Amino acid sequence: MEGNVVSSQGRRSAILQILKENSSVSVAELSQMFGVSEVTIRKDLNLLKERNLLVRTRGGAITGTSAEHEEEVNIRFKKLANYREKQAIGRAAADLIEDGDTIIIDSGTTALQVACNLHKFKNLTILTNALNVAQEVLSYKRFNVILLGGNIRNSSESVVGALAESNLKMFYCDKLFMGVDSFSVENGLSTPSFEEANINQIMIQRSREVIAVFDSSKVNKRALAFITMADQLDTVVTDTGMDKATRNHLKSMNVNVIAVRPDSV
Repeated sequence: MEGNVVSSQGRRSAILQILKENSSVSVAELSQMFGVSEVTIRKDLNLLKERNLLVRTRGGAITGTSAEHEEEVNIRFKKLANYREKQAIGRAAADLIEDGDTIIIDSGTTALQVACNLHKFKNLTILTNALNVAQEVLSYKRFNVILLGGNIRNSSESVVGALAESNLKMFYCDKLFMGVDSFSVENGLSTPSFEEANINQIMIQRSREVIAVFDSSKVNKRALAFITMADQLDTVVTDTGMDKATRNHLKSMNVNVIAVRPDSV
């Protein structure tokens, strides 16, 4: 398992979660907790230090507090936060695909996990506005991949704007796998970027089935730009951290809810 890249990323995500809650961690404690050698833990901590996500100490690490790195830390932490949940969501969402489908995979770290789980398919047409998703699906070497043109947003590695929106309107798609920044039953889906909201709205219009993929940390939140109301979704794929009341409310809207445990998929 130590040589497995995915499990290493999940472990590093968990280390950051522990550090966020406790302010400090020790190599010995983490070694025992994860069942790996202290050498492996030191490598993890050193890698996270290089990414400015923590400060190394003798025998462990503490939370990084340098103000000049705060924005960078937030962006990098988002990529690793709740990683195991996102992996499970991506696997479950990919099970909704049928060979021969034309699908849209949105930008975002959870939507990227859908792209990472297409091994069993032979014939897909995949549209995406995300550079990292395009790179991932190209690695299969057998799919028809369409990257929408447009202006590139550095923070999300996605394309937006009039060109991307115009290109998207040329296609009819079977399924949309949409990443979500913020979700609530009352306020629907939203994102901090109005450009992202615009292209998401067009994705919904061009798709026969809309599948939202997000971990439970996004629930009961609202961002600046409105995308759509919850009742416009066909399926929500999330983790079991979503509260029961929200799940029941979605089901009452005839939205299919798939809630997965990180270790059960």
